[in-house]
Amino acid sequence: MRNNVAIQSAPWLIKASVPDPKLRLFCFPYAGGNAFNYNSWRPELDPSIEICAVQLPGRAVRINEPPITSMPELLRQLAPVVAQQGNLPFAFFGHSVGGLIAFELARYLWLHDINGLQHLIVSGCHAPQFRNPSRKLSRLPDDEFISELRDYNGTPAKVLANLELMNLLLPTIRADFALAEDYIYRPGPLLQMPISVFAGREEDNKGPGQVDGWMKETTGPCQVTWFDGGHFFVNSDHETVVRQVNAELIATKTRLRSGGVARPDLR
Repeated sequence: MRNNVAIQSAPWLIKASVPDPKLRLFCFPYAGGNAFNYNSWRPELDPSIEICAVQLPGRAVRINEPPITSMPELLRQLAPVVAQQGNLPFAFFGHSVGGLIAFELARYLWLHDINGLQHLIVSGCHAPQFRNPSRKLSRLPDDEFISELRDYNGTPAKVLANLELMNLLLPTIRADFALAEDYIYRPGPLLQMPISVFAGREEDNKGPGQVDGWMKETTGPCQVTWFDGGHFFVNSDHETVVRQVNAELIATKTRLRSGGVARPDLR
């Protein structure tokens, strides 16, 4: 235990438990990422917020498991993991493909009467009905695929240059790209909770509805916050992102206490 935070590990979750949690935050990784990407968040969040970072198959301690490339299958396996964590109200945060997973899992929980989700935060993720994966990057030869990863600026150059390491990582990264590229949006019941959208000022968000289209997915408020940087602003503007997540979640706690709708403090 460190600073009254107990780190608990299970196949699907890396949980940073706190003594008296009021809200649980499930964090979903970007393509090729893993639960440990969220290790540094705990000290910067309100002490009543418990982090459950999702560890998908095919990475970190689950490197020997085949990654999941089917969204329906992933949802089928993830839903009971979330439901088994108890009755504490919770929120979702996901970046890039993690945002897409978080959104679809939110809809899956709603359709299957699994309650407790209070807030969805999607980061670096175009609105699902306006997604346009015109190129199937996951099907490129290794050298071209690695070049595309370099352009995303989310993988350290020394990792990209390490061929032995990349041979180990590429199947999982490709699988995550394929999960997003093969995703088919189907209209469904609107969510009934706030959606917070995080977007990078230097990212390609020029398509119609790619950011503001998220407001079509909920009956609740939908707010967009812009950050400096490109697609991986979640790393390059890390402190600002975590501060805003904290503000959003504190507002959610306030809303739950008051029974009304609380707006988060903006930067």
